[in-house]
Order: sequence, then structure tokens, then C-alpha cells
Amino acid sequence: MTVSVGPTPVDPMRDGSAPANTTTATTQTLRPHAEDAFAAELAALAARDDRPRPARWRLSPWAVATYLLGGTLPDGTVITPKYVGPRRIVEVAVTTLATDRALLLLGVPGTAKTWVSEHLAAAVSGDSTLLVQGTAGTPEEAIRYGWNYARLLAHGPSRDALVPSPVMRAMAEGMTARVEELTRIPADVQDSLITILSEKTLPIPELGQEVQAVRGFNLIATANDRDRGVNDLSSALRRRFNTVVLPLPETPEAEVDIVARRVDQIGRSLDLPAVPDGIDEIRRVVTVFRELRDGVTADGRTRLKSPSGTLSTAEAISVVTGGLALAAHFGDGVLRAGDVAAGILGAVVRDPAADRVVWQEYLETVVRERDGWKDFYRACREAGA
Repeated sequence: MTVSVGPTPVDPMRDGSAPANTTTATTQTLRPHAEDAFAAELAALAARDDRPRPARWRLSPWAVATYLLGGTLPDGTVITPKYVGPRRIVEVAVTTLATDRALLLLGVPGTAKTWVSEHLAAAVSGDSTLLVQGTAGTPEEAIRYGWNYARLLAHGPSRDALVPSPVMRAMAEGMTARVEELTRIPADVQDSLITILSEKTLPIPELGQEVQAVRGFNLIATANDRDRGVNDLSSALRRRFNTVVLPLPETPEAEVDIVARRVDQIGRSLDLPAVPDGIDEIRRVVTVFRELRDGVTADGRTRLKSPSGTLSTAEAISVVTGGLALAAHFGDGVLRAGDVAAGILGAVVRDPAADRVVWQEYLETVVRERDGWKDFYRACREAGA
């Protein structure tokens, strides 16, 4: 249960204790859930949303798409963009959740799959926390249900002894469940989703019962397309999903905008300097990542070797955030080349042998000769010394 303090609802028990001052607890949360961080925007959309809503949805599909893509409401309320990309991708994803098909968000690392999944669940159900984190060790109980063994031994199998998974809870309450990194989960555990997604029911053979999904239930899964061959989805399971591929940003300007927005959000929570003071360095980080990722310079004149890492937008955000922290705590608060150089080196050189050669070649043939990049070249040389 959540309690509301001002415009932002918080759960005082999420950190394990109920603080006397819940407002202070809110401001000290390092990363609020989407439904908490953007509660005011969700409330504004709900108050002005007069379009049809599917069963148990907090917003209409149109309003959910507006929440993700941003816009201005008739009363002047500004909805900030949560995802910068093709509108049709978001519309297809939202529409999928309004049908009986589950949604699979697929893409390379760093394409905002988890971010989009969280915000979709927050906008549709008002709760993004019904989450199963996929790993090589994820057991079937994480998707179906487990048992309170003290009660099981004392009283035998019963509903009181059963511990529902996030997916079971979502089915019973008509909510949106999330499964992160689906292809990291062992194949036999993945297949426990087949009956849930096709029959919309979860059998409990120990009790001779079942949980039937309430209208409003659906599931969002994410998968990294670089993980092919790890635990590929069976054809039977893949048919239960509508797959939406999230692409990398199409243009440098779009990627700079994404990095600047996310770094600004993260920086405000950490009391770091404002992003506009370092927009030139953000643009250089994005340029380096895109050129090495694409294997060609921005002007198309020079072919480049690509390193082993993905050099995603998420990694660019991490590099810039780390640079801002350096500037704030060990500099003058202004993001400069020296603040991001070490982060870029760490992101590019994952394989010390092969990637270092790629990076040194890029520095000497591209960065060194680029007008206005002398300070960046010197900083990167010093970071790699």
C-alpha cells in the first residue's frame, strides 16, 4: 500500500522501515519508481484523459503513449518525454498490451528496453514493481509460485503457505507484470510462461486449483538480441509474444538529447552540476561512441575498426554522469574533456589486447586531426598512459 505525501506517493516500507518523516524519505530515495517519480504527470494525464480505457488501465492507450513520448496538455501541463524514438514503436507496444498478446521488447544493450518496460507498466497499471529479474539462476518459482516452508511443514499445502510470484499477483489483480532479460533464464523455466500466456491461467496442482488471469493482465518481457544462443526462446513461447525492436537512436542529435535528458535527471538526484554546462562534452562522447559503433567517421571518409563493447546510449549516459561527478567533486563544476576521458577509455577498452589497439588507432587517425578536439586528444592520451 502506498501513502501520498504531497503530489508524490511513496511506500514508507520499501526501505524496510517506516520513517517518521515520509517527505524526507522521498527526497532521499536514490531512484524512485516511475510511478513515484512522475506521479504528477500521471495524475495530470488521468484527470484530462477522456478516451476509452481497457479494463483496469489507469490511462487510455493514447494517454500512455503521450506519457512515454511527451507532449503538452490543453491546460498547459508539460509531459516530459521518457522515450525518444519513433512514435509508431511506442504505439505498437501500447496497443499490444491492450490485446491478449504479451509484449517482447528486443534490442541491443542500452536501447532503453528496461526503461520503456518500467514506464509502460507505471502508466498502464500504476505499479512497475511486479518484476522478475532474469538470470541464469532464475528458478521456476520466480515465475509461478513458491512456498513458505515453515507453514508448509506445519500445516501442509494451503493457500496460506503459497508465496505468489509477481506474475501470479499480476494475474490475480489484472496488472502488468515484467520479466527482464528473458533469454538469460533457462529454457525450461522460460516455458513455464507458455500456459500463462496462452491459457491465461496458472495451475496449482498441489492444491487442485488454478489462478485465472483477471482482465487487465498482461506481461512485458525484455531481451538482448546480442544474447542469441544463450537461451533462445522456443518457437512455442515466441508465438505468445508480439516482438517490438527498439533501435539505437537514428541521429547524433537524438542521441545527444537522450543522454542530456537522462544525465540531467540522474544529476539532479545526486546534486551534480546542470547538464547544459557540459553539452559540448556530451556531444563529443556521443560522436566517439557512434563512430566506433558504426565503424566509420561521421563524414563517412574514414573506415574504423569497432571494439568488442556495444558502446550504447546507456554507456554514454554512464560516462557523462561519472564525468559530472568528477567535475563536481574534484573540479570547478564544469564538465570538461578530462572528466570524461577515463570513462570513455573504460567503455571502449573491454578487451585489453584487441580493444586498446582499436582505441589508439582511433585517437591517432581521427581525434588527433579533428579541429577543436586537441584538449580531448590530450585528455584521452593522459587517461590511457
